[in-house]
Amino acid sequence: MKQNIPNVITCLNILSGSIAVFFAFEGLFHLAAIFVGIAAMLDFLDGTVARLLNAYSEIGKELDSLADLISFGFAPSIVLLRLLQEAHGNIAVIVHHMDILPFVAFFVTLFSALRLAKFNLDQKQSESFIGLPTPANAIFIVSLPFAVYYGNETYFLHPLFFALLNNKLALLILIAVLSYLLISSLPLFSLKLKSFKIKENLIRYIFLVFSILLILLFQWYAISIIIIFYVILSLAEKVANRI
Repeated sequence: MKQNIPNVITCLNILSGSIAVFFAFEGLFHLAAIFVGIAAMLDFLDGTVARLLNAYSEIGKELDSLADLISFGFAPSIVLLRLLQEAHGNIAVIVHHMDILPFVAFFVTLFSALRLAKFNLDQKQSESFIGLPTPANAIFIVSLPFAVYYGNETYFLHPLFFALLNNKLALLILIAVLSYLLISSLPLFSLKLKSFKIKENLIRYIFLVFSILLILLFQWYAISIIIIFYVILSLAEKVANRI
């Protein structure tokens, strides 16, 4: 019985990601973001429960990859697709009277699949990551329209976020950068704690403290900034380790 508990949580992840896809198609990006966030929490929870119960299984591993692809690969791609369809700009690729340029958004799904396949085969990524994890990538994408929806219009970051989401070229560049980061060789630290010792988890505690400060300073806009900070901090750790 206990072997199935993590799998049930993973199935809820798939359900949550599928609902996020629906809301993304409808252009309800704030609701899509909420369900991607729920999927991310379930993704963390299923692994934690599996470790606590020692309830690992082959079907669980396969389900986990499928859940990640739907919730953190396909759902954010649909958000980007709809944003590209609504964004301003003279860039277009017309085929049979239809602009197919927004289909570029599906590169996020494609590179997420490649990222997940590499992760499944690479045993070195148990305590750290090589390339941007799909949940972090998805959260970054959906947090942009989420911040615009829930953020204060008078806040100084609001025009910047709004301009990004309404510019086709900016969105295309964003897709290219994120797709590269997914399959890059960039080493990123894991947020998992094996103990609470400061010496063993200094980078994680720094990340936690600064994330809280960013939330206090930038409110909803902090979510995407925290993901950027995560990448920068990982790069800084890599440089520090070489010195």
